[in-house]
Amino acid sequence: MDLAEHTNLLAAVDARTQLAGSNKMEILLFSLGTRETFGINVFKVKEVCQTPPVTRTPNMPHGVEGVISLRGAIIPVIHLGKFVNVGDTAATATPAMMVTEYSKRTLGFLVHEVDRIIRVDWEKVREPEAVLAGDDGLITALTELENGKLVSILDVEQVLARAFGDAPAQDVPALHAAADRCVFFADDSSVARRKIVDVLEKMGVRHMQANNGREAWERLHQVAHQAQLSGRRLADQVHVIMVDAEMPEMDGYVLTRHIKDDPRFAGIPVVMHSSLSTDANMSMGRSVGVDAYVAKFDAAVLSDTLRPLLERQP
Repeated sequence: MDLAEHTNLLAAVDARTQLAGSNKMEILLFSLGTRETFGINVFKVKEVCQTPPVTRTPNMPHGVEGVISLRGAIIPVIHLGKFVNVGDTAATATPAMMVTEYSKRTLGFLVHEVDRIIRVDWEKVREPEAVLAGDDGLITALTELENGKLVSILDVEQVLARAFGDAPAQDVPALHAAADRCVFFADDSSVARRKIVDVLEKMGVRHMQANNGREAWERLHQVAHQAQLSGRRLADQVHVIMVDAEMPEMDGYVLTRHIKDDPRFAGIPVVMHSSLSTDANMSMGRSVGVDAYVAKFDAAVLSDTLRPLLERQP
């Protein structure tokens, strides 16, 4: 499929809100000049084009090739092969560029070739073993094509943090009487979990966490069961549940629907905290009943969203 066809396909991304609650996602397959196949959530890709001339600037971080002007905006361009450390990046051509938008940032990703868009079940997406994820955790999940070939799904939040730094949470005041407040959150990205914990600790709020949607639902089910056995209200033990949208095995939309359909969780607000920051994704979150949607990652916005939800709890 050529780049023009890819652009036409991506133009329909905002119309794909019917995926909410289906536990499915669409990923764009691409290569970095080796035999490996990589993938990225289609919702994070604005367009695919031929690589334009890239302007190099002084003191660029490792893997950042330079900047381009795209419809009046100056955006950084990242050589993905250098981040994943595959093949001979000096010799590998990068004729294609994916323009991505996530975590309220627009970035260009240089790749060797863009393949096609496929739809996959989150149930068939698995967390990689540590040795496959790499020391930097750049591979967040794996799935398998019909021909048996594996697809490595990149943790693009990790790419962003490595390229431009992982700023600590600042100006996050402590929550008044926070000691008895607890947030349960689920996120498959190690960099996101680290940032969330940083915010919650500065607020003085206790927390529990899970690495994917299925693990989160199993742990929440256990907590709810223990609350029933002890005769206590679950809402007195867990005050806010925060979910990522994209997670292996069970996504945040399905997890939210499970929570909202279970009367044991009545009165506990659900916040969707996702790098998918378009209006379409926020609409998908509202369609399954989330009480708030926060785009990653702004520590002040996250704490400002959680604060009234935690303070209003009895």
